[in-house]
Amino acid sequence: MDIKIVENQLAGGRLGQQIFADALAQGANVFGLATGSTPISIYDQITASDLDFSDKISINLDEYKGISGTHPQSYRYFMDKHFFSKKPFKASYVPNGLNPDGADEAKKYDAILAEYPRDLQILGLGQNGHIGFNEPGTPFDSTTHEVELTASTIEANARFFDNENEVPKQAYSMGIQSIMDAKQILIVAYGQNKAAAVASMINGPVTENVPASILQKHANVTVILDADSASQL
Repeated sequence: MDIKIVENQLAGGRLGQQIFADALAQGANVFGLATGSTPISIYDQITASDLDFSDKISINLDEYKGISGTHPQSYRYFMDKHFFSKKPFKASYVPNGLNPDGADEAKKYDAILAEYPRDLQILGLGQNGHIGFNEPGTPFDSTTHEVELTASTIEANARFFDNENEVPKQAYSMGIQSIMDAKQILIVAYGQNKAAAVASMINGPVTENVPASILQKHANVTVILDADSASQL
């Protein structure tokens, strides 16, 4: 792992933008994208730059099940707001949250991933070491699947909804093997609340109890941290 410790999220955003720029310069065509507050500084730097994705493909990590892409808390809506409306791709794929058939949606998304191998995948890191919606205990060989969200994830996401009862209880997510299939991975974590997960990811045993620990086995991973998230290294 190539570990980069930055002064703040703005510096992390600039570094992340440079990693995207370098990937484009090296011929990258397919970008795996993530939602959440962590990558916003990177997306802000990208959308303010002259980088051009108009002939590229994007594929998102995950999406809530049961809400449409126009719902303000859907991940498709998030990507449209923070990225796609400012820097459109030739095609952008996000799981279809309105497909009621989990096995069918997983099969369709796996076919997209097979057709468009990702050159660069960006990830955030959960406090319990999850990546995507792959919670502790998810098999390392998992591909796209329907996820029953944990109580802690539902509680963490409740702040984005009017009340906790509105938070979706399931999601569709790339599996851990799906993530590992990307040629290059960029994972970003900020804040003291991520420090234990960062330490387990980088220095702990490779175990399904810490999904992100599998990244130790990937040949090309860059980790962007601030001083707080790196404090237990």
